[in-house]
Amino acid sequence: MSSGKTEKIYGINGPVIYLKGKTDFKMSEMVHVGEEKLVGEVISLDKDRTTVQVYEETSGLHPGELVEGTGAAVSVTLAPGILNNIFDGIERPLERIADKGGAFITRGVSVDALDRQKLWETHITVTEGDMVQGGTIIAEVPETRAIVHKCMVPPGVEGTVISVVPDGEYTIDETLVTIELLSGEKRELSMTQHWPIRVPRPVSRRFPASVPLVTGQRILDTMFPIAKGGTAAIPGGFGTGKTMTQHQIAKWSDADIIIYIGCGERGNEMTQVLEEFSELVDPKSGNPLMDRTTLIANTSNMPVAAREASIYTGLTLAEYYRDMGYDVAIMADSTSRWAEALRELSGRLEEMPAEEGFPAYLASRLSAFYERAGMMQTLNGATGSVSIIGAVSPQGGDFSEPVTQNTKRFVRCFWGLDKSLAYARHFPAIHWLTSYSEYLNDLSGWYSDHVSPKFVDYRNRLMAILNQESSLMEIVKLIGGDVLPDDQKLILEIAKVIRLGFLQQNAFHKDDTCVSLEKQFKMMDVILYLYKTSRKLVAMGMPMSVLKAEGIFEKVIAIKYDVPNDNLQLLDLYKLDIDDFYNRVIEKNA
Repeated sequence: MSSGKTEKIYGINGPVIYLKGKTDFKMSEMVHVGEEKLVGEVISLDKDRTTVQVYEETSGLHPGELVEGTGAAVSVTLAPGILNNIFDGIERPLERIADKGGAFITRGVSVDALDRQKLWETHITVTEGDMVQGGTIIAEVPETRAIVHKCMVPPGVEGTVISVVPDGEYTIDETLVTIELLSGEKRELSMTQHWPIRVPRPVSRRFPASVPLVTGQRILDTMFPIAKGGTAAIPGGFGTGKTMTQHQIAKWSDADIIIYIGCGERGNEMTQVLEEFSELVDPKSGNPLMDRTTLIANTSNMPVAAREASIYTGLTLAEYYRDMGYDVAIMADSTSRWAEALRELSGRLEEMPAEEGFPAYLASRLSAFYERAGMMQTLNGATGSVSIIGAVSPQGGDFSEPVTQNTKRFVRCFWGLDKSLAYARHFPAIHWLTSYSEYLNDLSGWYSDHVSPKFVDYRNRLMAILNQESSLMEIVKLIGGDVLPDDQKLILEIAKVIRLGFLQQNAFHKDDTCVSLEKQFKMMDVILYLYKTSRKLVAMGMPMSVLKAEGIFEKVIAIKYDVPNDNLQLLDLYKLDIDDFYNRVIEKNA
């Protein structure tokens, strides 16, 4: 695709190139640079100079080489074949690039984003004479064993169907439906759409948060839930478990589709993601997890400009599947590396730096990114959602730096990872005192209807105990735990049960890696029943040393391993054990 407009390079500064004089290029237009046709985007225009950022390595380019316009913005190709695939930051399939040029991406490599030869089994869902408009589903294609791809009329197109092809096998470029637009012009529709990555796809309306994204992780689902269509940040220093937490959500959450954006991460980390995901079985369907996953890999050694684009590429793919009526979850790992790419490009453009060298528009870019999340009514009347979970990697684990602080302004769920918990091998290392979720009140009705009316009350009681433990620990650090009265010693003991038995979770244990909301509620019920029973004994004057000697606290901590997920009735027996413990203590110390 070429618009025929060409200009000569005047200056080069890393991934940024300059063209002298007035040009005919448009803002955000995609261009091809030099003999190798490197992909670039116009980012600044004035009467004397045009600035282009190049999404590939620019070494070897020289002034005088030609820059050719395409006439279109940087866009992604939307059609069957996106799932079970891995792309770079500008939607080039890495497997096909590897077949062409080996382990590293060669410059100027040109491959189609999706397979144009593959035949897809297609069922046409419209007939001649139907009125269609943007979002109307014209065909259904089983893209993988897990997901049916719904081919839609592009937004902004409206007309009457005048011809359709019979059901059968077609490529993504073949015409399926021909429509007559309101203007009388004919338009042929295939499975393929193109959409500019920086423009949000249109919807009918936005719904308020009302349904949780269930992840199977107790500290997330119970303590700090995120809604479908919600936004969350996972900030934490090196080694605190940001990537692992995102892996767990990607594997076990009840989203229909996962878009995993590895943005500026280490190559070996992305390799681990690829190997793990390709081996995983989806617990819901029994099919490979990759059947409903797309990976976008832009590792730290790839060109910096493409890293900045990778976030928008992933978002646009997510919005496309949302428009089909699916719930999509985006794992952006990590937005700090994306902000660093912004900072580097801003420096090359000689813009005035703001705090810590980041550009002054960092906040507005972060805001625009997170605002594209939400549960929406799509143009065809279906309901779909995009949830964004962004990892933040503050240098030295300092949450006061600009990316974390600005992210906090735009997300409603903050899962703060703590270095001391990670080093103590408490995973997920999300600290219950620094984290928060503003979705709790919005979701309380759902929890009440689908789990138990007591769910949110029990959660608040656990949090109250943890907060009491925090203030008591200040006293313990000063004068030791022996001076505390027994009722306060009991709070420390129950808080330990909550921390080790409920908040700590083992990703490598078959029953503990993912826990249903019903089991989470019953575990809270048992812990609070133990607290109530122990409090009665302490009120009778029984010392904590006697209560601890019975071993009941350790037994309740071990619930997470001892009760299989398919036999939750065993949890009811724990209350009988607690009653026996109560009777034994009374008998022995009567």
